[in-house]
Amino acid sequence: MNEKNEKECPVFLDCFGRIKDPRLDRQKKHKLIDIIAMAVCATIAGADGWVAIALYAKSKEAWLRTFLELPNGIPSHDTFGRVFSLLDPQAFQDAFREWVGVIQGKIKGIVAIDGKTARGSHDRANGKQAIHIVSAWAVENGVSLGQVKVDDKSNEITAIPELLSLLDLKGCLVTIDAMGCQRDIAQQIVEAGGDYLLAVKGNQETLAEDVEQEFKHAQAEGFAHMDHLYRETVEKGHGRIEKRQYWYTRDIQGLGTLERWPKLNGMVMCRATRTEKGDTTVEDRYFITSADHDDVALIADAVRAHWHIENGLHWVLDVAFGEDQSRIRSGYAAENIAAIRKIANNTLKQCISRKGGIKAKRLQAGWDDRFMKEILLAL
Repeated sequence: MNEKNEKECPVFLDCFGRIKDPRLDRQKKHKLIDIIAMAVCATIAGADGWVAIALYAKSKEAWLRTFLELPNGIPSHDTFGRVFSLLDPQAFQDAFREWVGVIQGKIKGIVAIDGKTARGSHDRANGKQAIHIVSAWAVENGVSLGQVKVDDKSNEITAIPELLSLLDLKGCLVTIDAMGCQRDIAQQIVEAGGDYLLAVKGNQETLAEDVEQEFKHAQAEGFAHMDHLYRETVEKGHGRIEKRQYWYTRDIQGLGTLERWPKLNGMVMCRATRTEKGDTTVEDRYFITSADHDDVALIADAVRAHWHIENGLHWVLDVAFGEDQSRIRSGYAAENIAAIRKIANNTLKQCISRKGGIKAKRLQAGWDDRFMKEILLAL
């Protein structure tokens, strides 16, 4: 880092600068933090692979030297790939979370947990499966909080607790789909000072049956014997009408299955009725929650907000960053580049000085060094 520009250097250089270099001394021709910084800048600017990252760095070498040392110039694309394949993903995640904490402060509100497969990361020739990563998304802030790769011989049930243990959940409402509807996971969230809203499906067969039957009986009786709160929303657009109805009750006494869940305070039914081109479909979904307030609007918003992780993160990673097409897969590289994409996405989402979506902002960052500098100073 050049001393004359110390005050204008991105915060992330400090956070990621403490990562231990995995290379042997004789291999350290280029500084690790320089390699990481160039990969982040290039990814923000539209590069989606090691060759593109190296080309971007080469074309912007003079500008990069205003805040990076680059003692031996720009690394080759092979060097970028080798370093990120060796880099400890846990250490990279620790730096990522530290950086998020510095730029965002305490996260509040809804934290959505969900998984995504990077489909292009599989390697048939070497028998390597595509990596599956479970991510945490702060809905109100619109930022990624962290990620954990699912072990090849396991599933999200083992990765979710690991991810939760890395997060400060105090005061947050954690939403997870049916895969994460486990008592141990609920207990972990409560012990961390948060609340949970868990989707209920067939993986908890008895629980799902009890919740569904309770609501069906209540509806058949016009809710005469179930204290409940109700909310209805209607959305119209793109030739589709979608009505959502929410029934929220804290009347769960006497249900043995439910009473075994930690701090359980209520259950929710959501009925989504969609009409498009004259065809109507109806889908019922069920949830349990430890939230102890009586605001059905907050519960309804949380049910809907969970899917922000699909639209705000997973969809963007595929469409704007081409994650599913990426063939990066050697060693830890796929996991580490996934984190870099999240750094880029976090930063670009928070940048409101330029119009357009993430893809358009990436192009502008690649074209305009002033805009890139603005983004970096926000890092």
